Amino acid sequence: MSRLFLLILFISTQVFAQKNTSIFYEQYENNQLQENRSIDILTDNNTCAIVNSTTTERFYIDYTKKQTIKTAELNKINYAVYTSFDSLSQATKTNDTTTILGFLCKKITFNVFSNRYEVWYTEQANTNASPSISFATPKGAVLKITINGNRTILAKSFTASEKKINFVASEYTKISEPKYVATQIKSRYTVLPVFEKEQINFDNELKTIDANESNKTYRFCKGNIILKKITLPKNSEKGLFYAKLTDWSNGDAYDRVGSVFTFSTKNDINILKALEQGTNILPNYVDNKKENYQGIVCTKEYTPAIELMRFFTPFGVGHFNNKRIIDGYDWATEANYKAEITSLIPSDENEIWIGVYIGNYDKGGHKVSLEIDFYPEPEMETYKKTILPLFNTVNIMEACGQNYGRLFEHDTLIVSFEITDSIKDAQLLFTSTGHGGWGGGDEFNPKTNQVFIDGKEVFHYAPWRNDCATYRLLNPSSGNFPDGLSSSDLSRSNWCPGTMTPPFYIPLKNLNPGLHTLKLAINQGTNEGGSFSHWCTSGVIVGMSK
Repeated sequence: MSRLFLLILFISTQVFAQKNTSIFYEQYENNQLQENRSIDILTDNNTCAIVNSTTTERFYIDYTKKQTIKTAELNKINYAVYTSFDSLSQATKTNDTTTILGFLCKKITFNVFSNRYEVWYTEQANTNASPSISFATPKGAVLKITINGNRTILAKSFTASEKKINFVASEYTKISEPKYVATQIKSRYTVLPVFEKEQINFDNELKTIDANESNKTYRFCKGNIILKKITLPKNSEKGLFYAKLTDWSNGDAYDRVGSVFTFSTKNDINILKALEQGTNILPNYVDNKKENYQGIVCTKEYTPAIELMRFFTPFGVGHFNNKRIIDGYDWATEANYKAEITSLIPSDENEIWIGVYIGNYDKGGHKVSLEIDFYPEPEMETYKKTILPLFNTVNIMEACGQNYGRLFEHDTLIVSFEITDSIKDAQLLFTSTGHGGWGGGDEFNPKTNQVFIDGKEVFHYAPWRNDCATYRLLNPSSGNFPDGLSSSDLSRSNWCPGTMTPPFYIPLKNLNPGLHTLKLAINQGTNEGGSFSHWCTSGVIVGMSK
């Protein structure tokens, strides 16, 4: 062995025998360097501190106590999660070796959530360190990790350091991993509470009042509608909006049509004034049988309600669970619905009205909670939204006298509208569900829907759901038939008890500025005695204004 080699070995041993070491890593995807995704490690007294440039979390590995520590400041509170090595993925040894930064490294592998980790570590550096807390770190310094063969974390420098790890356990609130993850997720978005277990029922003695205050719940149409004005978060144009609704029966045993909606108050005639003054102020749509339908299409002076979510209550979830006990049927305690509504939330308003409708004639009715969740996307491109409500035949003011949408048996719905600005990526959000609850009714029979723009067909479909039996455990008061099925199991015209119905997204190419006409035709069935079919439909044009 040469003197030069012994000298180099002596010097390197002296350097890396230091208690404190700094290791710098780069990350690669498919052999391509990922900019601004570095990882820095500091070792101090058998503890390793990890700083990942892509997260605000800080990670530590305590090799003495054989545990990892994950920390973060969430909602102005410092939290720490402690995880023992024993609960992490354990290593499988191999005979492979390689050299990294002059150190002889051994290879071990791990399986972490179905991902294969190939880990190269050295015992020659006289320190313990790893850039990951996903597996039980062996004694020694991990210098390379390859994940699924295409992602690599590679040490690029290994130097002595005078820095010390500044982690004081008493400054952190200890929290379990599940609670930490939940708290972390909630800290990333804004919850706008709208309603908290508010009652929607039928109350014939309910008096109508004028609504003008923010963050106050108003009840209209004999209790079938609750309404509140809420303030949108700042920079709401840079993010995604979701509506999250929970429903419980408060005595109503049946499945009901529900709608979460908003509306514009810019016109002299609007939904709020109709709720306060009555449906007689709304413009009438008159079909060819001279039947009146109040406020279902847009005019120059009026725009209908904008439907944010169409949902259907189950048969008696919650209230009837203990009244219909069946061995082996573990009834759900509530019905939950969540849908993205970003394209329907205006980008140029600070406050909006939000309402929930459930059509029912039960004194107890339902209770609902609603929140609007805003997920910020700082890098999102900003643009002015186009939101143009064209029609809405969901008779949310049914208890105030608004007619059912049953004109399609002998007529088509025709809407004239004007596009004032060029629209990029214009789409018609079209929601359609059929109703008429007897054997020959449209609820249980597929019927074709057709949409025409300026005489050209843009949509042709028979809306249908055949998966309703999936949601049996949401429907404790649904009737059981002699053949073993339940009412809630039956296939329906684009809805099931306990589910929501998302809109069809119909692209509208070449929708230029100017006057246009939409026509909606549905093959609605005929009346049978005192029973009739009807369709709950809504249509809103959305897009980006150029």
